[in-house]
Amino acid sequence: MFILPSRIWEGASIPLYGVVLVLLVAVIFLGVEVKGSRSWFAFGPVRFQPAEISKISTSLMLAFLMSRSGYKMSNIKHFLLTAAVIALPMLVILGESETGSALVYVGFIFMLYREGLSGWFLALIGLAILLFILTLTASPYVSILVLVGVVSFCAALENGNILRWMLTCGIYILVMALLPWGLDRLAAALIPGAGIAEGADPFVAETIVRSSSWSFLLKIKPLYILIGTSVAAAPYYAVRAYREKDSFMWLSILAFFAGVALVFSTSFIFNDVLQDHQRKRIEVLLGMKEDPSGVGYNVAQSMIAIGSGGFSGKGYLQGTQTSFGFVPEQSTDFIFCTVGEEWGFLGCLFVIVLYVLLIWRIIHDAEHSREHFTRIYGYCVACCFFMHLFINIGMTIGLMPVIGIPLPLMSYGGSSLWAFTVLLFIFIVLDHEERKYF
Repeated sequence: MFILPSRIWEGASIPLYGVVLVLLVAVIFLGVEVKGSRSWFAFGPVRFQPAEISKISTSLMLAFLMSRSGYKMSNIKHFLLTAAVIALPMLVILGESETGSALVYVGFIFMLYREGLSGWFLALIGLAILLFILTLTASPYVSILVLVGVVSFCAALENGNILRWMLTCGIYILVMALLPWGLDRLAAALIPGAGIAEGADPFVAETIVRSSSWSFLLKIKPLYILIGTSVAAAPYYAVRAYREKDSFMWLSILAFFAGVALVFSTSFIFNDVLQDHQRKRIEVLLGMKEDPSGVGYNVAQSMIAIGSGGFSGKGYLQGTQTSFGFVPEQSTDFIFCTVGEEWGFLGCLFVIVLYVLLIWRIIHDAEHSREHFTRIYGYCVACCFFMHLFINIGMTIGLMPVIGIPLPLMSYGGSSLWAFTVLLFIFIVLDHEERKYF
């Protein structure tokens, strides 16, 4: 790495990005399938995964594009071009059924935030994830009520109208939250038989309810009332946004309708887009199902291994869960549970602190760079390390779904080890060139 001048990496950004993108597409048709993922080229005993190398090419391409003279994150054309550079390899990797590697690309949003992307985009991503989870675990009504509250509060916070929000939207949200309970109590009070206890003759109960003049109350859906009243208020806020030339209000209205669309498409995404094993892993993660001997087996054994390590661990090679092979993939995706069992809480803390120091040092050196290319690339490297660290450790302790992603520089695997080594040492070369100015 030190032999090659830093300018070579900047000049090679576009061709390297194109070559790797071709390899990502080619592996879908020419690669071998490993555990349901067609993302590997096999050359005899040697296997090569282009998805790992794509993190390097995408990071270099982003640094090249965003360091050009005249680039502005606020320019819609520049922003869309940047989004396309990230989205192209990400979508192709998803086509390989390599969800873990594709999810790493979401981490580049932290680099975009450093380069001027509004923090509200980060909030939108968090809101989308929250709505998806609430729709699965609670109900669409709860999701849309949360959507209305969050979007309206953010708009009030941006405009400094918190008191007005509390007197209008706050009261509306409280009323809507009590609406299902109120309709149930009203129906029970006005409709004889609506509150008949369990075990009663269902035919008799249904006959009594239908004969009541208040039976229409049972047909009222609180969800329709919530959506109807919220949509009815949208034109009022649109007129205000137009008169006051409030772009954030326009974005809030768009966010509301996009959120409603997401809530009603959650069932389709979950049941028809996600694969069966992905659905089961999400169900186990969210507590919707218990499957300790099926899809939840890996996480259950990993948590047992980490928990059994206690404060200081059982000692090197003394872990029963890992030594006897109870934890699958313990040398690759679940390598962290070996650390937890053999070295305990202290060992886990030591490893995490090392990673945090590495990421901090990368960000520190990137911030002190004179060249925009070096700074942006450094942040891309830090984002890749952070996402792998966050997802892998979260996966082993049951906070993230099992999606198969290595722990940088620790998990066994040639493609991963080479990719992270090159990714890191390119930044070291760039930083070495920077230090000539000091």
